[in-house]
Amino acid sequence: MAGPKVLGNPALEAFIAALSVRCVLAQVQVRQVRRGGNSFESRHVADSDQPEAQLRLVPVSDLRQIALFSASGVFRPLKSAPNLVTGWRTIAADEHELGLVLDQIYPGGIADWFAARRDPPPVTSYREFTARQTGMYRIAATLDDQGVAGAIGECCHVRCCLKRRLWTVEGVAIDAPDEKSLLACLEPCALMLDAARVAARRARSSQRPEGSGPIDGALLEDEPLP
Repeated sequence: MAGPKVLGNPALEAFIAALSVRCVLAQVQVRQVRRGGNSFESRHVADSDQPEAQLRLVPVSDLRQIALFSASGVFRPLKSAPNLVTGWRTIAADEHELGLVLDQIYPGGIADWFAARRDPPPVTSYREFTARQTGMYRIAATLDDQGVAGAIGECCHVRCCLKRRLWTVEGVAIDAPDEKSLLACLEPCALMLDAARVAARRARSSQRPEGSGPIDGALLEDEPLP
């Protein structure tokens, strides 16, 4: 018996309305079990043609474990990385469970997808984002545009992240719609911020004149450069 209709979640309701029969969200394929029905099957897109019997049926409550580690057992700090494990399928009995499925695999993904449909989307640029950082991360605001572009190439390339980057910095284009997935990136993530921090520290250290006095310890900290 289907559960109660989802109320108060316009993002999920909009996603389901746009779902039609089948949809791919990054590496997850979602389809209605039967046309016009309330239940949904999700599986890795690489397994789209696999017979059901060859895939492990995973309860919705166990999906978070699916997203935690790659096939080689490596922890996945970035859930939008293109290394989601294959070989599983799950059934959501209703719209509410589908929301749980997608939020466990891609936390906040449906909310960001929905927000990105606004015109304009609520994007926070790199400069806005780093201007409000404090402590060890405030040095990221000093990284020049070329350095930010390098950090973007390191963290935001499709080989690293499937989210479509909608934030940017002067001189760097946002991701084209066909380069990534339906997942939207509305502001720099923690991994990008840390990469920018490291790059800024390296740049600050390399610019020190020989024999100069001490630099701002609050910016460079006491830890050695990586």
